[in-house]
Amino acid sequence: MRFHFPRFTLGILRVAALVALLPSFAVAQSSAIPGWLGRHVGTGQGQIAPVVLERARALHREKRARGEVSNPCYLAMDATRPSTVGTAPGERFYIICEDAKTFRAVSSGYGNGRKLRGHDFSNGRQCAQNFSNAEGSKLTMGGNYVTAEARTSFKGYYRQSGKRTPFQRTFLLFDGEGETENAREREIGGHPAVFLKWQCRYRSPDSPFADEAGYVPYGELVNYTGGRSNGCTTWSQSASQDILDLTEKNPTTLYIYPESGDIEAVAKAVAAGTDPARAGLYWNASCLKQIGAPKFWPKQSLQPVIDAWRDSLPEQPPLDLPICR
Repeated sequence: MRFHFPRFTLGILRVAALVALLPSFAVAQSSAIPGWLGRHVGTGQGQIAPVVLERARALHREKRARGEVSNPCYLAMDATRPSTVGTAPGERFYIICEDAKTFRAVSSGYGNGRKLRGHDFSNGRQCAQNFSNAEGSKLTMGGNYVTAEARTSFKGYYRQSGKRTPFQRTFLLFDGEGETENAREREIGGHPAVFLKWQCRYRSPDSPFADEAGYVPYGELVNYTGGRSNGCTTWSQSASQDILDLTEKNPTTLYIYPESGDIEAVAKAVAAGTDPARAGLYWNASCLKQIGAPKFWPKQSLQPVIDAWRDSLPEQPPLDLPICR
């Protein structure tokens, strides 16, 4: 038996079918990388690798859809890139605001690791080879993060323009999930790549930062922009301020590449004599040539090593800085 529909009914059915397709079509359209952003995708200096952008965008879209973040901008980092390109700091941290159509690549540090007896998981100055989520490893851990609160702490005084000036550094905490869920335990976050190398202490009882005896530490300000860190993400002072302003009372997502699965897949390809790129895997080519193969140290196996090393250390007396002369 055949059914014959009036023409207007067929028209309504066609419209209904199109409407049913609209949600999936809209999702496909909205998830497509816009042309202005596509121009920044690549493996060259100042560009973001396709897989890093893809995962960073997916994380941000997911968190916004769930109402976990409302910030229109998001952050990403590619820890496989070199610290320097020529004489300039390598650009491997990204600030992306799709609504405003802005893309910015800046320098960032990665974890320097440790060299313990029988376990060397340290990283060189130019390229990161070792990664871990073990507490105390001082290594970078790739994966999903959301920026949290910022904390500012006093570090000491240093000389600026001929006078002693207090140095305070702001630390932006990260909350992780999955393999990065212990970010708080590891005290992982972002801050300016500057620290105060203490030299002595001087008496300044009127200082709001003085200790019970009226002393404050004094030292030299050291800038390590683009270098290594204790596992945190570190930026130049100007970039740090922009990121802090962007995330103040308005959290956003941060995706750091590579994750453990990426590291192990690239290492497996290298061991088999396969070019990771030909296998559809990504690692910065110049750094891969330098390190040979990356390695992931899971906290389940590395944490006992670090804990045993800590337990073996002799008890140290409290640090007592000399009086400034």
